[in-house]
Amino acid sequence: MTSAITLHELTKLYGTVCALDCVSLAVPSDSVFGFLGPNGAGKTTTLRILTGLARPTSGSARILGQDVLTAPHTVRSLIGYLPDVPGFYPWMTGAELLRFTGRLFGLAGQTLRARVDALLDLAGLTGVRARVGAYSRGMKQRLGVAQALINAPSVLLLDEPTSALDPIGRKAVLDMIASLAGRTTVFFSTHILSDVERVCDTVAILHRGKVVAQAGIGELKSRYGVQKIAVEVVPSADPLAAALAHASWASAVERPSDDRVVFAVSDVERAQREIPAAAAARGLGIRRLESVEVSLEDVFVDLVGER
Repeated sequence: MTSAITLHELTKLYGTVCALDCVSLAVPSDSVFGFLGPNGAGKTTTLRILTGLARPTSGSARILGQDVLTAPHTVRSLIGYLPDVPGFYPWMTGAELLRFTGRLFGLAGQTLRARVDALLDLAGLTGVRARVGAYSRGMKQRLGVAQALINAPSVLLLDEPTSALDPIGRKAVLDMIASLAGRTTVFFSTHILSDVERVCDTVAILHRGKVVAQAGIGELKSRYGVQKIAVEVVPSADPLAAALAHASWASAVERPSDDRVVFAVSDVERAQREIPAAAAARGLGIRRLESVEVSLEDVFVDLVGER
């Protein structure tokens, strides 16, 4: 699979502060790629370098084979970009703003009109005649994505596009991003784990300027996640938790409620045999025993140590 974005040992220093530390990654073409990390991890710095708004201290960054330093004009013609805090002319309507942006890319006539109509429809803004200054935050973000798509870019760069939105606004923006899958490469920077699980097929986790993992979400869960088994016990899970807390296959024990215990296990088959036996030996009834699916949050906490 070809790479739309390639970073090789990308490093960025601000004085003595290292924002990016030898970051290398490859973003598959036509993927929705989640660039995940806590605030301050270096996500925005990476995007600023990719868009030519900042220069790396060392290393290289390429978009569709074009070096962002030596071919900046070519790169800008290939990308669309939505910053974390987009700015708009508040006196324009959404359609006027898209037409204005399209003309900056040399679009005109029927081509521009068709592009604007299609993007307003994609953003759910067809027929909205209010000025952008009266838009909700969610409407502005959807307009921002539409604006970033006006030049039909091969690569769309989004910096925290849902971080300040309410659940309805977040869903609308995520639906818009998901609809682009397979049509363009989306590089989606965020710290919101659930957003990545919902729309991304591949993810890189950035922590303190370093990439600590990169893979498909399923592969990440398989590689780094810890299998868990949840048991619901009557009358109380206390005796079972105490009896198996130090079992060789139990790496951790959680107690979400009095009648429920969750074991992090290294040997699933052995745990499934020994848990019922331990419960029966103590006169306990098992109401439910089930495997708990590993989440991206589990992987993230394991690698980064933050929720």
